[in-house]
Parts: sequence; structure tokens; C-alpha cells
Amino acid sequence: MTGPQQNGSIVPILPLPPRSSESDAGNAALELVVLAPVILFLLGLMIAAGRTSIAQGAVDAAARDAARQASISLTPGAARAAALSSARAALSKDGLDCNPVVTVDTSQFTTVGVGLPAQVTATVSCRVPLADLVVPGMPGSRLLSNTFTSPLDPFRER
Repeated sequence: MTGPQQNGSIVPILPLPPRSSESDAGNAALELVVLAPVILFLLGLMIAAGRTSIAQGAVDAAARDAARQASISLTPGAARAAALSSARAALSKDGLDCNPVVTVDTSQFTTVGVGLPAQVTATVSCRVPLADLVVPGMPGSRLLSNTFTSPLDPFRER
């Protein structure tokens, strides 16, 4: 930047040096000490929300797979075994390391006759650990669950 002309020459305008006072010394460190726990808390909440969201998606997919595998089985016992195997495989494929509880409602295998619509329902529950996230007030784990219903072929023998 240039300023007004004096005697035919241009006088440069220099920026003023920043003012510093003794009362401002150390404020940045104090602000960091105050804000660091808040930032870490928010970061922990975001990680917990992400982990829970991804795990819920895996549990949803496992319930869907379990119900579909159970619906193509020929007997109630085979349907339960197929549902459990399918749910475990789906959860491990998604990287969720939990011991799932799989319940299968196969009551319509035997109570509904051939030619009538029937269905099988699978419920998958899984406990997701959150204890490794050191967030105050956060539970140690969260139980995620989902139920899915799949139709049985009305014209096959049951």
C-alpha cells in the first residue's frame, strides 16, 4: 500500500505491529485446557453414534438373512438352524463380533395348510460394546435388535 505523495515521492504505509499486553499471555493454553475435554467428549459421542449405526445396519441385515434362510427350510428345526447360521455369518461378515440371540417363529410351518399364505419371523439381538469409549454417562454396551418376516411358499409341502 502506498500513502499520499510528499514532495513528488510516494511514502509507503507500513502495517502497525500487533499490540501485545501482559494480560493476554497464556490465554491460548488456558482455552485449550478448557476446550479439550469438551472436544474429546463430542468426538467420543460421534464415534459411539457411528459404531451403533453401523452395528444396527448389520443386525438388520442379519435378521433379514435369517428370516429368508428360515423361509426356504422344510422343517421348523431346519429353519431354526439355518436362521442361526445365517445370522452369525452375516454379523461376522460385517465385522460385528457378538454372540447373537436368534429367535425364530416357525408356528405357521405346521398350523397353516398348503395353499394358504404363511410366514416365518426371525428376531436377531446383539449386544454392542461401548465401554472402550471413555465417555461419561455412556453405557458399557447397547442391545440392538431387529425382527424380519419372510413369506413361506404357499404351494410347497410343510
